[in-house]
Amino acid sequence: MPHILENHLFLFPGQGSQYPGIGSDLFASESVVRTVYENASDVLGYDMAKLAFEDPDSCINFTRYTQPVLLTHSIACLRALESRVGQPLQPGGVAGHSLGEYSALVAAESISFDDALNLVATRGELMSKHGQGEMEALPVDIETAQKWSDRFYCAIAACNMPDQTVVGGSSTDLDNLAANFAEENPRRKTARLKTEGAFHTYYMVAAASEFRQHLDQANISAPKTKALSNYTGQFHDDTADGIRTRLFFQLFHPVLWNQNLVNAVESGLSQIIEFGGGIGKGELPREKRANLEGIVKKTFRRSETPPQYSAVINSETLDKVTEQF
Repeated sequence: MPHILENHLFLFPGQGSQYPGIGSDLFASESVVRTVYENASDVLGYDMAKLAFEDPDSCINFTRYTQPVLLTHSIACLRALESRVGQPLQPGGVAGHSLGEYSALVAAESISFDDALNLVATRGELMSKHGQGEMEALPVDIETAQKWSDRFYCAIAACNMPDQTVVGGSSTDLDNLAANFAEENPRRKTARLKTEGAFHTYYMVAAASEFRQHLDQANISAPKTKALSNYTGQFHDDTADGIRTRLFFQLFHPVLWNQNLVNAVESGLSQIIEFGGGIGKGELPREKRANLEGIVKKTFRRSETPPQYSAVINSETLDKVTEQF
């Protein structure tokens, strides 16, 4: 029987939280993690551990590999905690940023790990194949960002926080947008993101069209716990077809992450655990910090009762979160 965590929200990060060596510490210490990586290797036909830990061919930042690497690490972190607790964990809700939505659906038992690996490997390959343009983070709300996007043939790609919106467009259009923004807002800085294309914008329509047939063939079922949709900002319908269509539209529509977080907490999910990924300048897993922590804390910094946050991203954080149980 699963351990029910009615007030918990499990979070899963997206691209940008990968690094060479990701998962190597947990692989060395947790047998269940080794099983997850071996499973991923069998499904994908290449050595997932070698790619993630050594990255001998410098492939980890290529979208077609990044997405399976992060899905594998996220699920490995979840399984490691479940192994420590001694039973499966069933939270009150799950959510994932972009790619992370697939990890969330695995956690919700809507998609099997094997099927999710095949989907994200194909998704990453198509996003890379059709990838054009770049992405820029603007320190403004979504309405203001929309006005800037419209002026320069760009599009909203993600709303991460009330005062942070990511837009996508061609390199030239983003250069023009950034230059004009700096002129009119000399004290506010934009930031170019390292991606293989303008994800979650009209630049991904061709990728989504090809990806649809793979979604149609995928074995998807109703989630066993509430799962949030990046496309709507709301909880998914409890139907396989509803989940398919929202994953399709997610590819070329903005990630409504701020709405995901707000709706989750307003529904009563007051304890957050993030699984997988890692960011920061350090090279070792223990030197990394969780990808979504800053966004979560900034989103609720003015709340009278902000959600409690923790993460499982390496051996040290696994030890700390295990103590909560």
